[in-house]
Amino acid sequence: MRKPLLSLVLTAALAAQTGTNAIPNSGGVTFTANAQLVIETVSVKDKSGKPITGLTAKDFTITEDNTPQEIKFFEFQELSTEVLPVPVADNLRVDPVPRLAHSQIAPEAPGDVKYRDRRLIAIYFDLSGMPLPDQLRAFTSAKKFVRTQMTANDLVAIMAFSSGSVQVMEDFTDNRSKLLSTIETLIIGEDENAPEAPNAGAAFGQNDSEFSIFFTDRQLSALQTAVNMLGRLNEKKSLIYFASGLRLNGTNNQAQLNATTNAAVRSGVQIWPVDARGLIAQPPMGNATTSSPGGQGAYTGATINAGNRALQQSHDTMWTLAADTGGKALLDNNDLSQGIVQAQRSTSSYYILGYYTTNTTPDGKLRRVKITLANGTDAVLEYRQSYYAQKVFTKFTSADKERQLEDALLLGDPITELTMAMEIDYFQLNRAEYFVPLTVKLPAGGELTTIDFLGEVKDEFGTTVGNVRDKIDIKVKDPLKRPLQYDTGFTLLPGKYRVKFLARDSVTGRIGTYMMPFVIPNLNRETARIPISSVVLSSQRVDMKDALFTAGKDKGAQAQLASPLVMDGQKLIPSVTRVFSKAKEMFVFFQAYQQVEVAQPLVAFVTFYRDGQKVFETAPSQVVDASPSRLKTMTLRFNFPLNKLDEGEHLCQITVLDAAGKKAAFWQAPVMLVP
Repeated sequence: MRKPLLSLVLTAALAAQTGTNAIPNSGGVTFTANAQLVIETVSVKDKSGKPITGLTAKDFTITEDNTPQEIKFFEFQELSTEVLPVPVADNLRVDPVPRLAHSQIAPEAPGDVKYRDRRLIAIYFDLSGMPLPDQLRAFTSAKKFVRTQMTANDLVAIMAFSSGSVQVMEDFTDNRSKLLSTIETLIIGEDENAPEAPNAGAAFGQNDSEFSIFFTDRQLSALQTAVNMLGRLNEKKSLIYFASGLRLNGTNNQAQLNATTNAAVRSGVQIWPVDARGLIAQPPMGNATTSSPGGQGAYTGATINAGNRALQQSHDTMWTLAADTGGKALLDNNDLSQGIVQAQRSTSSYYILGYYTTNTTPDGKLRRVKITLANGTDAVLEYRQSYYAQKVFTKFTSADKERQLEDALLLGDPITELTMAMEIDYFQLNRAEYFVPLTVKLPAGGELTTIDFLGEVKDEFGTTVGNVRDKIDIKVKDPLKRPLQYDTGFTLLPGKYRVKFLARDSVTGRIGTYMMPFVIPNLNRETARIPISSVVLSSQRVDMKDALFTAGKDKGAQAQLASPLVMDGQKLIPSVTRVFSKAKEMFVFFQAYQQVEVAQPLVAFVTFYRDGQKVFETAPSQVVDASPSRLKTMTLRFNFPLNKLDEGEHLCQITVLDAAGKKAAFWQAPVMLVP
């Protein structure tokens, strides 16, 4: 017989997480308490990976911020690994049953212990990045698991990411018929009359259509949304992530990868990526889906090496997601259901430890938890290593708010309550220095919003070389459609740097952190190609007198004077997300540097590609005027309408030619065109 005390433990834990301290009234007397109950689920395994059972509360030692805590509640949970029998009517076809998709996982109500002694497995299909053959392979594997590999303790949820939103197709259930019919619905598709456009009410970060469509890191952002949904449940969760690889596109996605893994750790979610491509055997010269390679790469091995690197990078990202959250990636395996099975078997038993923290100060700070075995047993313990104390933001003092920002800046992991995007550019000022404009875009919280900004730039040795602290009041006419954009600038030397930038909504207290390494190249050493600055893509130019948010009046004015983006009293606003409306023009701006006695004329043009085919190209533009400085700076500008291009993703390429010097420079970036 189970101890009736555990229901009280879980009830108190739920109450602590929801900000209350009263057990629901069931018709009797309601008791209240000021103590804060902390629940930890601890998995204990030996070096070979086998669970260690038979431990008691006396075998564990818990400290919170190095302060010993007394274990008040203890219980061992052992989940069955015995597979359910295959249904007698297994050969019968399960008809698809269209269901109303939800945008959230149903939370546990205070006092509800329906998920006790259950193993929670969320199967997540990233349909945005999987071709149809991979989707069918993933769906088939999920059906195999539900039919033949589920246990009596398993509860499975079905989640999918497509059309710019994360949807809960089926909440946690052990009804195999419902799960199978839901998967069949995903295979065949929903009602043909259902809208395909992104749903503004669906879960994806914040209600901002531009962030929903921002494709560079949309897969990681959607995955972060999914783990935040699962974080509303107290038990351990396993998320099976089906995708056709996941490759980072440069350093910009590193910040989003950190944010996603950070959210998973805080939500108690282990991510188990499964490569839906299965075992990959790449033909040396490519398969029938790609054109025949040209040039010398087919004979030197460069083409094969490039393909192998791309494959390895797609696996590296999935492996990192698993390693940083406690899961394990399934790569190069045709039995994709094994990815679900290994997650299932990893949660065979764990201990529930509860203690009343001795630090009851509701300061909202990070509390670090350390759990060890008191008897000196050599074992591997897996548990949540930190949590945040409670505090209502509306009760923060000015000092509290400032300290919260400073503490967040010092944290190794980012806070990801606000979605942010950032663009960092560089323009050479002289032989030694570069002007580095930094532009941040984030969703508006309401028509009247106050945003706090705090950021710093450190070099590769950890020395702070630049910082910013600002607070602005913003009035937005349509906060759901118009995001906020903030910019500042730094003067730096060539080298490797890391920027950490925080934004906080002073009304709701939500914080967003963006962390990103970047490199300022030494263009003086560029001899094989034409040295060029960053390329800025924009669809907006504003007067300097208009509402343009910069870092402080004095520093902002200095940044404006130094910025090459300011011309004739107007400033070019970079498109951070590179999402453009066809109804507007596109502005392209960059600089070229020759560093010769007499500058040679340059010819440049802009080309758009879609699916490998050229769909648009500007007329070549010749530039002959150069600055009298030693850099011989040449400014290249383009503006052209986008109404002749189709909607969707394109590749934008900038080409610069120096016929006299027989040099060239190329730059490419993906862009998205919307109505």
